[in-house]
This record gives sequence, C-alpha cells and structure tokens, in this order.
Amino acid sequence: MTDIIEIQGLTKKYGELTAVNDLTLTIQQGEVFGFIGPNGAGKTTTMRILTTLLKPTSGTIRVAGYDIADDPRAVRRAIGYMPDFFGVYDDIKVWEYLDFFAACYDIPANTRAGMVDDLLALVDLGHKKEEQVESLSRGMKQRLCLARTLAHDPDVLILDEPASGLDPRARIEIRELLRELQSMGKTIFFSSHILSEVADVCTTIGIIEAGQLVASGDMTEMKKQLRAHRLIQVQITGDDTTPVQEFLLRAEPVTGIVAGHEADLPHNAVRFDFSGDDETLSHLLTEMVAAGLPIFSFSEETGDLEDVFLQVTKGIIN
Repeated sequence: MTDIIEIQGLTKKYGELTAVNDLTLTIQQGEVFGFIGPNGAGKTTTMRILTTLLKPTSGTIRVAGYDIADDPRAVRRAIGYMPDFFGVYDDIKVWEYLDFFAACYDIPANTRAGMVDDLLALVDLGHKKEEQVESLSRGMKQRLCLARTLAHDPDVLILDEPASGLDPRARIEIRELLRELQSMGKTIFFSSHILSEVADVCTTIGIIEAGQLVASGDMTEMKKQLRAHRLIQVQITGDDTTPVQEFLLRAEPVTGIVAGHEADLPHNAVRFDFSGDDETLSHLLTEMVAAGLPIFSFSEETGDLEDVFLQVTKGIIN
C-alpha cells in the first residue's frame, strides 16, 4: 500500500509552549486513522499544519506526495478539511452553499449541478436541497460541511472532531458516512476525544498526549500488545461452577480465577487470566470438553480502547 501521509519529526512551538513534540507518523492510502487524545493534547495543531494553515517549527510533512512547505497549493487540492469549528452561510440555500465551494475549486458550471445532487445524496440531504442552511439541525450542518470537503473529490479527508456536539443519532449517521467514504477509497484522518467513536470506525489509531505520540498502529494488535495477559470467560449450562474452577486450578498457564458471584459476571461464569498462546488456549478448551465440563461459551475478553488509552498515557500523566 502507498503511504499517503508522511510526518517526520514534526514540532510546533508557541514561545515556551511545545504544542507538538517530534511527532513521526505514516498513514497508508485507504486507511481510516483515528487521532485520539484529550483536549489540548495537540490534535488540532497537528491537523492545521497538515492542512497548511500553520507552519511547523521543525519537521517535514508530505501529503499525497506533496511537501506542505514546497507545494502547499497542491496539498490543498489533495485534501478536504473539516475544522472543529466550521462556518456556514445562513442566508443561502443548501445547494447554493455546495455550488459556491465547488466554484472555488474551479469546477465547471455545467458539471456542478449534477455534482451537488450527488453530494447531497451521499450525505442524505437531497430532501433539503432548496432549504435555507440556517434551517438545518446541527447534525445536518455537520453532514453538509462534510459534503463541502468532498466538492473537489480529494484523496484525503482531514476531519477535526466531526461528531462533536452531536446527539447519538447524528453521531451514528456520521460514523456510517465515514464507512461509506472509506468504501469509496478515501483516506480519512479524523480526530476525536470520544474513544468509542474511534473504535467503531477506524482501522488504525494514534494516541497523542501532551504533544507526544505515545502509541500508534492497528487497534486490534495494539490491544494484544498492551495486555500483559489475556482474560478468558467460560460459561456452563448449570449453576455450579466449582468443577470448572477446580479443573482450572490444575491447568497451565492459568491464574487469577474469578467466579461469577465475585465479579460483574453471570452467575454461571468463570473468568481467568491466561498467559499462553492461541494453540495452548485451544488445547485447554479441548481438555475441558473431554473432561465432561458442561461448557456452552468460551471466549476472550478483548477490552476496549479506553484500556489502551489509559495504559499508554499512564507514564505521561504521572
């Protein structure tokens, strides 16, 4: 796959304040990259540099093959940017809003009408085409602004907190739209401090804290690497889990056995720590079934993105 965003040693300082500190990151074409961190961590600063709105103190960045310092105009042609605080023109119709921005990108007038209809269909706003922008809900305005970023068919979308301030239904709509854009081959770089949103959509993540990139990579692999052990949960068909616990006490490499009544688990469940590999875990399950234990569920608890975030930022926060 092609590297479409390449960041090397990016640093941005405001006087004595270092907003971004020696950030190095590579994103491949077609990825949905979730850039996560608390407010003030450096997400927006990084994205404004990516979009040529800020100059870095040091470091180099290439987007779609173009250097942001040497060819900023080409970078702007290659990206669609949706800032965290966006502006819409209230005294204008929805279709006029998109038509205006398409004209700014020199899209010919005879093709703009069809393009506007296509964009409105993509963001499910076709029924609002003739409405005034000021009449739209916040969620609809977010979708309209996302459509605006697509007016010139960019390869890369850079979205700063695209679901900020939206109600749950509108957030779901934005997530579904991001999935649709990924299926169209777009590379999406989006930031959020709402970890569940990132986990639902992204293929890779980067965690930034106090201006430093503390972890990045495939989310599933990161979870596996950051866990010192695996948590396995077993459920049986009956109520008495004592035979299962007794069996696990003799098994290797099993530790930390917890019954359902001792934790927030079903009453017929047992959870245990396991430090072996997949083959060893499969062998353990085979032995439990062969021993006649009435198992109907055997699964690994994968944790969530909050676990990853808390672990990788622990040292910086402390």
